[in-house]
Amino acid sequence: MSLVQRERAELPIGRQVARWRVRRRMTQQVFADRLGKSKSWVDKVERGVRALDRYSVIQEIAEVLHLDPAVLLGPRQPPPSTAAGLDGVDALRDALARYHRPVIRAVPGDQVERHLAHAWLTYQHAHYAQLLRSLPALLDAAHGAPTLLVPAYRITASVLVKLGEADLAWLAADRAVTAAATDPTRTGTATIAVAQALRALSRDRLALTACVRAAETTTDDAVRGTLLVQGGLAAASGGDRRNADDLLNHAADLADRRTTDDPHHTAFGPTAVLLALALAALTLGDTEEAIYRHERAARRADWPALPAEHRAAHLVDVARAYLQTGNVAAAGQALLDADRIAPAEVRYRPYARTVIAEITRSGPAAAGVTRLAAIVGLTR
Repeated sequence: MSLVQRERAELPIGRQVARWRVRRRMTQQVFADRLGKSKSWVDKVERGVRALDRYSVIQEIAEVLHLDPAVLLGPRQPPPSTAAGLDGVDALRDALARYHRPVIRAVPGDQVERHLAHAWLTYQHAHYAQLLRSLPALLDAAHGAPTLLVPAYRITASVLVKLGEADLAWLAADRAVTAAATDPTRTGTATIAVAQALRALSRDRLALTACVRAAETTTDDAVRGTLLVQGGLAAASGGDRRNADDLLNHAADLADRRTTDDPHHTAFGPTAVLLALALAALTLGDTEEAIYRHERAARRADWPALPAEHRAAHLVDVARAYLQTGNVAAAGQALLDADRIAPAEVRYRPYARTVIAEITRSGPAAAGVTRLAAIVGLTR
């Protein structure tokens, strides 16, 4: 490979997309139309604001550009893989495919509830391998206790979003909404999962609409606030600054008066809203504002009380924010902090693998980041 070829191969994937789009004589609008995306989405991809962490999307882009996907990925960034190193996604897919479960031996409802509580703790500590192993049996058991189907499907959708299986997550989330029947609070909790899946699928407008409608009917402040947060993030992803600000500011008002009780596992509160404001700012291209809000949130007394997966996921986003300002050292430190808090959040999520690759490409990385790159199968 020549020096010029090597330099081009090491461009961030978004810049590779932009370069090939120009070579194919396509405007951003034409390119967006052929992909079925918005011009704003294309612009964010090309600037590195939105990550390309799903291989299926990279394949679609490559097809429009008449390229082999490997040309975009380059020699040091393998295709984002689903749950690299984790077993259990196929078993969970099989469990979701069992539409009609004959309940051979019903599990008592209180026992299913205990299993669900343990599953939520496992999720919040980002022990995804353990959770994947337990979820098929939990889904089967929950069919014998229909009132528990909503949280069982919701937690299934949540972990699948984490592991890059957004289509499967949407299926589980949709089942949760169906199981909720006409109960507004349960429908609200199920819609949280729907919104997460739709956002992962880049269906931001649908996610926004679903959240706003569900928030209008639920009376639980934590559920309503979380729906507003999800709606605000969806609006930000769609470039809708006004709705993002309105929804997140409304969520902040609710968070200021909410109690510490969290029966629906939302982790909703002032710090969670501040983290969402930081992510929205990053998504909208306000990188400095995103870092400022992150640093405010991390100094709050209740930051350590947030679930480990929530803090670690946020730090991965912050790593990208620091990287966009050219602060590679701070980006690497944020990534290492995330790995210390919840290793699986960094090592098994396709999105995090993309961020690791971008950091290692941006210059000499700290020893810890280099070690992480080796662990997840990236090479320099």
